[in-house]
Amino acid sequence: MAGDGTWSDEGDWNLADFVTGGDEIEGEVLPVVAIVGRPNVGKSTLVNRILGRREAVVEDVPGVTRDRVSYKAEWTGRQFMVTDTGGWEPDAKGMGMAIATQAELAMRTADAIVVVVDATVGATATDEAVARVLRRSKAPVLLAANKVDSERMEAEAASLWSLGLGEPYTISAAHGRGTGDLLDRILEALPTSPREKFAVGGPRRVALVGKPNVGKSSLLNKLAGEERAVVDNVAGTTVDPVDEVIELAGKPWQFVDTAGLRRKVRHASGHEYYASLRTRSALDSAEVALLLIDASQPVTEQDLRVLSMIIDSGRALVVVFNKWDLVDEDRRHQLDNEIDRELARVPWARRVNISAMTGRSVQKLVPALESALESWDTRISTGQLNTWLKDIIAATPPPVRGGRQPRVMFATQAATRPPTFVLFTTGFLEAGYRRFLERKLREQFGFDGSPVRINVRVRDKRDRKKK
Repeated sequence: MAGDGTWSDEGDWNLADFVTGGDEIEGEVLPVVAIVGRPNVGKSTLVNRILGRREAVVEDVPGVTRDRVSYKAEWTGRQFMVTDTGGWEPDAKGMGMAIATQAELAMRTADAIVVVVDATVGATATDEAVARVLRRSKAPVLLAANKVDSERMEAEAASLWSLGLGEPYTISAAHGRGTGDLLDRILEALPTSPREKFAVGGPRRVALVGKPNVGKSSLLNKLAGEERAVVDNVAGTTVDPVDEVIELAGKPWQFVDTAGLRRKVRHASGHEYYASLRTRSALDSAEVALLLIDASQPVTEQDLRVLSMIIDSGRALVVVFNKWDLVDEDRRHQLDNEIDRELARVPWARRVNISAMTGRSVQKLVPALESALESWDTRISTGQLNTWLKDIIAATPPPVRGGRQPRVMFATQAATRPPTFVLFTTGFLEAGYRRFLERKLREQFGFDGSPVRINVRVRDKRDRKKK
């Protein structure tokens, strides 16, 4: 302890407990394996088997997976991406046609393709149509005969040679039978140099989140300039997250278009339940969240639940009020009041008013994202922080607690992403005083678009005696 009663060296404290951030993951290039086939043959079950965890949505209903979704996988020490696709119907109409587009795109960009066929049914007309397309594919194609649970079924699967895709590899994705041999063959088929670069940790990662039918997929398509995500005017069209790397303002951005959250996860069932869980996972893997809110309708409890998830995740945040083309003067006045009342917890969040349908002001999203991420990455030096803190505390000391006034010895920034500060004190600081310090911290250093966390570490009497 220094002679003036303050702690002279921050080394007196263990900062490791407060470090919550991490360094940027170095980019790596991974080959891509596309899992394709007609609806309900077990593609998502096979993806889950490859991953070793329940990640892809599985339901005993055709058409549950509607978009192509990529996951990072590993087998015998080698990493690759697995792309799960919607069921491919060659003569599909409407929603089915959009699903087929996603599957075809996955086939064009994959380094290896696994076509899944239900061996208990045999080759259907759709399987034959898929095979005709795949026989023209430049990428290697493997035929997986799924749902083969016995040796008797293996003999029946031999009829799938007729598809002209080579030897059918008999597997049971549900039970794991034969999947290890299939994975060995997949690794043999993958080229040493991927056809397209799938950068992990390269582009800044953006999660598109919000309640169902607020326009997340429409915004993704507008930003991409093409139909990347399935859009239908039915709430909840997107079930799986869809990863897309889109170049905006000369830089790549990785967007994840997530499933709309239902009112209560515990009230959801089947694939909706797992989609809700993965929406949380999408936030965890992102760096910044774009929260879409329907500006033409009152802010709802669902909107606020999604907001709470973002706050808990510690991600940078841009609040996007979509469908602004439907907002009249009266609605603008109502919305201002709702923002003051309902979004009071995030006065620091950047706000952008857009119309994903018309493209109004979507160009304002990139500056807002960049500003929020810059704040999320900001680090304040210990010297600068404590000089500022000394003046603030001198002008407004902490409130007295239990007859004693706690003293703040010094502060340090323990982490970025989000900025996390630790105050070392002789007593507990009231929540109201911590909010006051956060407000002053933002006034001095900015942090627009990023949460700021302030932890208090109280030095107890036993620690003092040791010194």
